[in-house]
Amino acid sequence: MPEHCLEYIVKTMKLDYNRILLIHPLGYNPVEAGRDISRLANIMSPLGLLSIAAYLEKKGIAADIIDCYAHPDSELKIRHYLKEKNPGYIGLTCTTSTFHDSVRIAKMAKGILPGIRSVFGGAHISALREKILEDYPDVDFSVIGEGEECVEALIKAGTDSKALSGIPGLVYRENGDINFTGLRKDGIDLDSLPFPAYEKLQGYPHAYKLPIFNYPRIPNTCCNSSRGCPYACSYCDRSVFRRSFRYNSAAYLYEHMKYLKERFGIRHINFYDDQFTFNRKRVEEFCRMMMDNHLNMTFNCAVRAEHVDFELMKLMKGAGCWMMSLGIESGDPELLAQHRQSANLDLLADTIRNIKRAGIRTKGLLMMGLPGESEESIKRSMDYVFSLPIDDFNLAKFTPFPGSPLYENINEMGTFEEDWDKMDCMNFLFVPNGMEKKRLEELFIEFHKAHYKRPKVLIGYISMLWKSPDSWLRFASYFTSFLKFAKSNRRMG
Repeated sequence: MPEHCLEYIVKTMKLDYNRILLIHPLGYNPVEAGRDISRLANIMSPLGLLSIAAYLEKKGIAADIIDCYAHPDSELKIRHYLKEKNPGYIGLTCTTSTFHDSVRIAKMAKGILPGIRSVFGGAHISALREKILEDYPDVDFSVIGEGEECVEALIKAGTDSKALSGIPGLVYRENGDINFTGLRKDGIDLDSLPFPAYEKLQGYPHAYKLPIFNYPRIPNTCCNSSRGCPYACSYCDRSVFRRSFRYNSAAYLYEHMKYLKERFGIRHINFYDDQFTFNRKRVEEFCRMMMDNHLNMTFNCAVRAEHVDFELMKLMKGAGCWMMSLGIESGDPELLAQHRQSANLDLLADTIRNIKRAGIRTKGLLMMGLPGESEESIKRSMDYVFSLPIDDFNLAKFTPFPGSPLYENINEMGTFEEDWDKMDCMNFLFVPNGMEKKRLEELFIEFHKAHYKRPKVLIGYISMLWKSPDSWLRFASYFTSFLKFAKSNRRMG
């Protein structure tokens, strides 16, 4: 059958308004993705979409996922799905840097299925709310906050405007007006959610990779056991969960790990919670379950110095904790105090030493280029980090995202090139007053090189030959790209 005849048939077929295609966009040219070392070194499953898909299926709504980030050549697959399944809805999760690609995909979908309704969600959408529909006609609905209940209600409401107006957390159009129904008052009980629909990801779990040297064994994966954060740092977007903080029970968490082991053979998990140890009792109960009913699994988590001590570290080590990450952000006390609540670098240093003493690998998370940053503060950060037994670190380029407290007045604190496509923490789009972009780039490379030249760090990476052999295999296969990145600070190898 000629292609134009097939297109006509598809466009005139009745859409299935009880079906949604969920998309995790790539955000940039798929040709570049194959040599983008920042992507290849860390391919994370789209946890939000997995939860929404599982929830919708439980409620009788068909949901499928296409992950363009894991599979950059997915555009033909999207087209084929639209023509074959005729979904009534297409849902896209957006960060700031992937938003325009999401709009492009929505426009493409409407060209194939004119009656399809586009639903956008994610941090960027929750931060900008009505502005998204005001400026982008291909966006039909915006979901503000958590997506599970809102998307279910949206699909079941159909075109009933009265029903739409009663769905909290929704932005929609009606008679040329843009309406926001207000924020959802109560967050969903996380233990009531089904386990994420991992099975809907093509190639799971082997198509997904944790950061190199951040795991001991394969296959591995990531998951969340909580949502939100009780703190309000200046650089963090809290548009989705606001100041709320909820978490799964220890029993749910243990059963989730058991499910991943039994169904997918997972051997290591990275918990992407902001505050894994905030509720000490939960963590202690979980650790005892892991030790009493051993799953032969290990895990990583992020902790805050105020919510972990040596006794808890030892318990977590016994339960399989392999690595802890801590948000250092800056080693300059005056700069840190401007941006972070309860900043205490001495406590943080003691915590890092205790983590190492407990036999757990340590990872520091830092930012360069915060408002108020100077060459002197960067040097202090380097001195601070290099004085500590940190095994690995991640240095991000500060980016003022919509929804963060700093965003509203960021232009008073330096120069800001607000190019959404480049707002991925891989570019110095913001340059603090008193600094130059070129010098920031030079110091960024200097920081990395100095860290990886430290003898203790080199010895630690050598030990990964037997502690994380798959990491070394990946490192060897991408060696040229890593080398180019180290020299040029450009992500495309």
